[in-house]
Amino acid sequence: MNIAISNASDKPIYQQLFEQISAQILKGELENGYCLPPIRQAAQELSISVITVKKAWEALERYGLIHTVTGKGCFVAELSADRKLEIRNEMILKQMLLDTPYYKSFGLTLDEAIEMLKKVY
Repeated sequence: MNIAISNASDKPIYQQLFEQISAQILKGELENGYCLPPIRQAAQELSISVITVKKAWEALERYGLIHTVTGKGCFVAELSADRKLEIRNEMILKQMLLDTPYYKSFGLTLDEAIEMLKKVY
């Protein structure tokens, strides 16, 4: 598990953690059954609060990306390639729904937005 936390980012730390781990799971970098480090250990290694890690782990669990086994830890869920694609698309669509009003507030048309996305992608 490779995580880079930025204190300069506008995103909350738990969101950075959630996004990086979810991306690693969905891309197959963290395999089904992989055991995430205990919350306290992850917090210590990343020099962040236990509460922050707990919040990220809870978000991962809500999306069905991990599951908790009492007394054993948190593990990457057994997900098919199709299910990973569904979760990825759901997460991307949710972000696009949050971002779109900002672009519309500038009067950006769909075609203009697509062209701009092509430039930055």
